[in-house]
Amino acid sequence: MTAAATAVKASVAPSRSQHEHHSKLVRFVKVVDPEQHRGHVEYKRQLFRPSPSRLRSLATQMSFRLDEGNGTCTYYLGVEDDGCHSLLTYTAVSESARILECIARSLNAIVSKRTMIQGEIDDVDDGHAMLETTFSAKRKIVRVDEAPVYKFDIKTAHGWEEKKSDEIEQGILDHRAFTRCEVTIQRIETHLLDPSPVSLVELVNDCSALMTMNGDTESNASSQEFVENGGESSSSSNMTNTNSNNRDNSNKDTTSPNLSHIIDTNDFHENEKSTSITETLTARNIRVAVVGNVDAGKSTLIGTLTTSSLDDGRGRSRTTIMKHRHEIETGRTSTATSHLLGFRHSGEPIAGKDTIRVNKRKSEDEVARESYRIVTLLDLAGHEKYLKTTIHGVSAGMCDYSMILVNSRHPPTHMTQHHLNLCCSYGIPTIIVFTKIDGCPDHAMKNSKDEVFRLLRAPDIGRKPFAVRKEQDIATCMDKLHALAPVIDISCVTGEGLNLLRKMLFSLPKRRRHEQKANRSFEFLVEELFNVPGVGSVVSGFVNAGELTVGSNCHVFIGPTDDGSYIRTVAKSAHIARINTTHITSGQSACLALALKKEEKTKLRRGMVILTENPSSTREFDAEICVLKGEGTTIRKSYQAYVHILNVRQTAFAKSIEIVNKNAAGLPPSHRAQSDEDHGIVLRPGSRAKVRFEFAQRPEYVRPGMRMLFRDGRVRGVGLVTGVPSDS
Repeated sequence: MTAAATAVKASVAPSRSQHEHHSKLVRFVKVVDPEQHRGHVEYKRQLFRPSPSRLRSLATQMSFRLDEGNGTCTYYLGVEDDGCHSLLTYTAVSESARILECIARSLNAIVSKRTMIQGEIDDVDDGHAMLETTFSAKRKIVRVDEAPVYKFDIKTAHGWEEKKSDEIEQGILDHRAFTRCEVTIQRIETHLLDPSPVSLVELVNDCSALMTMNGDTESNASSQEFVENGGESSSSSNMTNTNSNNRDNSNKDTTSPNLSHIIDTNDFHENEKSTSITETLTARNIRVAVVGNVDAGKSTLIGTLTTSSLDDGRGRSRTTIMKHRHEIETGRTSTATSHLLGFRHSGEPIAGKDTIRVNKRKSEDEVARESYRIVTLLDLAGHEKYLKTTIHGVSAGMCDYSMILVNSRHPPTHMTQHHLNLCCSYGIPTIIVFTKIDGCPDHAMKNSKDEVFRLLRAPDIGRKPFAVRKEQDIATCMDKLHALAPVIDISCVTGEGLNLLRKMLFSLPKRRRHEQKANRSFEFLVEELFNVPGVGSVVSGFVNAGELTVGSNCHVFIGPTDDGSYIRTVAKSAHIARINTTHITSGQSACLALALKKEEKTKLRRGMVILTENPSSTREFDAEICVLKGEGTTIRKSYQAYVHILNVRQTAFAKSIEIVNKNAAGLPPSHRAQSDEDHGIVLRPGSRAKVRFEFAQRPEYVRPGMRMLFRDGRVRGVGLVTGVPSDS
């Protein structure tokens, strides 16, 4: 093949004949191999003012390339599908790289490398370009690695930063020379807390406004020229006219050119209040425990709410949230898991399915970024075999409210009564939900409701059932949940009552004000342990009090170990709802990465705490308890029970007992606490006493004010820790 040449004037637009000849010569200069349909490499000529539908299509394509490359893909900009050079200037390719990076950010990915390449095509001094099919050995090819628009430090995960003007070696590159770009994109699992989540279209337009404010009008004009001269496909010229108004609207006057300043403003959210993910996950996060009998449909309801799709009647919804294989096979939940249900300002629920990949659920960080208010649903086990797991989930869950699900086709069982007593023992307001009402006979529904209403009106529960049939009923009972038990009928198959339930969950006021404990010393309750490759030991749990800023200088104490001592370590990093952050505060569920040695990792266990000061442990504690009414229970000295104190669970025995209400009014003589000469003080159902407990296995972290519950197979009583012996 012989060499061909053409002249392209940079100052004037080419004629129609020149444009046609120019387009033909583009395919003569081959710089890379032709594009493959599969694989992690994608070729793009140019991206300029893409429409919203075009952006979604590009995001879908990038997601496919990331999946093909196991989380990494490479884009060649300024290159045709057959590998030939597209003859674009630096300004046009740079704009395409910026839009491509915005698309990557919307997919939880970053640009790890961005290389501009010039000199592959000869430039002549008089402004003409010489195109050749063979490359000369004397030609100098310039490759410059530029800083991306959003920089992310993988090692320290400090987050996104705005591009600095001095980071790009613009003196080496010629803005009018023919340029192509190689962009490497990598998917990550950590993100900085964005002050205000924005959509992909707004992000692209926002950066365009930044370029206009920086006076880059020449770049825009140059990009426009190349689009008109075949720089983009035929559909791109239509996109230019279609989106010109959108671009003009995004170019608003702003005094500061800082990108984060633009995102923080309400330019694109004039009708909504400013929102912060930190505040959303703390002050506007309602924690709801979902309990009920094994066949009530707890996991199915949570799956239907979080995925915004109805169940098929054969367990499709529950399989989306179940954790273990045996849970999917048997349909029985055996572990306590949490799931986020997000709402916008208007009360509209956040769709749980990904808008780009329809078969993929949204991750927790995606839901958190889009939400103004979050309801954390705690899926607890319903089978009697896992009752101790359910009790621990309610004890350590820090729940604001509880939803007790009842199968409308069967009357409530003894497990329903246990769950109701458990929630009322902790003082948690209760919402009754009757499930599976589709096809339920009227007489079965009536029998189930009568039995549940009888349990609610019992003296030890003391709740008045209140049927919720319309939105006005929700407003009526919101401020009376301490005395009323709202009752809602739903079906996850037909969707009946689900909208009413969503509106009630959105309307629930925050009951636990953990953010008011931010001025106390830091206290983190450890619930789960993980060993992440490349990271080390990671603990998840709940920030019960205080604040913590993680980093290389963040020294904390984790314990107590079996001998009562604490391990001094460093909290390297933190996650909230899978979002990387450097600061956590009380009221948040978080994960902490700790710098521990190999022998120290073996000492970790559930039930520990992480403190920043005054670490202490004890084997004994004093508590004022109340024995629950119900089945006959006799408690005397040396009585042994399983004690739950927030996240602590261990066997303990009563070391000493002191009667509080020996002459309690309203109790029959057989139920009053009595003093027996042979057996000492005897506690019976309904009586109160001060008891000193001693742990049977190891010391634990206990402080006054913690709520406790003790059981010996079933819940026997509740209490409050009043003190810890000084000698302990």
